[in-house]
Amino acid sequence: MRGAVFGSVHVPAVRRGAMAALATASLLLSAACSSGDGPAGTKGRDGDASPPANTSSAPPAAPSPEPPPAKGSVKVLSTLTKGLASPWGLAVLPGGDLLVASRDDATIHRIDGTSGKQTLLGSVPGVSPAGEGGLLGLAVSATYGADHQVYAYFTTESDNRIARMQYDEGRPAGQRLGAPDTILRGIPKGAIHNGGRIAFGPDRMLYAGTGETGDTGLAQDKESLAGKILRMTPDGEPVHGNPAADSVVYSYGHRNVQGLAWDGEKRLWASEFGQDTWDELNLIEPGRNYGWPDAEGKKGEKGFVDPVAQWKTSQASPSGIAYAEGSIWMAGLRGQRLWRIPLSGTTGKEPLAAPQSFLDKKYGRLRTVMSAGGDKVWLVTSNTDGRGSPKPGDDRIMLLEVR
Repeated sequence: MRGAVFGSVHVPAVRRGAMAALATASLLLSAACSSGDGPAGTKGRDGDASPPANTSSAPPAAPSPEPPPAKGSVKVLSTLTKGLASPWGLAVLPGGDLLVASRDDATIHRIDGTSGKQTLLGSVPGVSPAGEGGLLGLAVSATYGADHQVYAYFTTESDNRIARMQYDEGRPAGQRLGAPDTILRGIPKGAIHNGGRIAFGPDRMLYAGTGETGDTGLAQDKESLAGKILRMTPDGEPVHGNPAADSVVYSYGHRNVQGLAWDGEKRLWASEFGQDTWDELNLIEPGRNYGWPDAEGKKGEKGFVDPVAQWKTSQASPSGIAYAEGSIWMAGLRGQRLWRIPLSGTTGKEPLAAPQSFLDKKYGRLRTVMSAGGDKVWLVTSNTDGRGSPKPGDDRIMLLEVR
């Protein structure tokens, strides 16, 4: 297979012909590492440590939504399900049921969105769980109704990779996942900082957050896919409009990205683990350098993008994020709380107000947060991952009302 290059980044190519069609379609649609995420003994801190003018025949444009209030609220409506083992990735199916990945067991379960009933879909072959690696992010195809494809980011013996699998609901429980079709391989792996979050954006392209594996230089190394945010077609190909036409690299200078979400203006946000001092929430722009390892937190240094918000590492260690009710909601692992960052909707004027925390140490480590529509979000705990203190019923998925 041919390779793609950003600077000199080598990206394995897959079905280059399909890329052209999808690219055309996209145009038209236009921690010091302590107490890490892995088992005790690893050093990762992934868990601890303008509208058209009005005319006589056209109705006036809808007014812009009001910005959220400076202070918000969170209410736990229900616990959907309990007894999950090392849950990490989460995806919402059409109709409202959930898919959840077990990092250490390499399994995917379907969770009934009403009753919480768990059904094993199957295991993902080739996953090598160790340290902060294993079966990580999940996403369902932007065209799931037609293709029933489930995407997964996972660690193997040699690398991190992204693969898709056919989900056949007609097969027996435990045998409903087809063989993985790898669309991107060669993302460096490590005992720590494997990134792992994947999500389809408003452009129907697939995005992935990667980590620098503890080798800090890789974040600035354009010959590496580590310490980056990647953007690709559903076939794993570079997308028209990427910073380099033949590369999946979208931004660089990241330490360990585990949260991706888009706001009401379709802007991409990412959460990132710092080292000793600052964890970050970043507004992502293509081709920009987010500073690691030369900058951690707000430095104001030329050539680097400062985070929009930052936290002491003991207060956050952020993993998943979601957008709801005008705010970014960010799950904290070591911080054991849910952060709200209200947005103004105007780049250069973010955030609207200081971040606000909820559920402080009430449910332990928080791994994933995802929109459930409107003013509801799903929240996944992470106490059975080797770093938490599990309570009866852990780990769990809860439904929250947020404002």
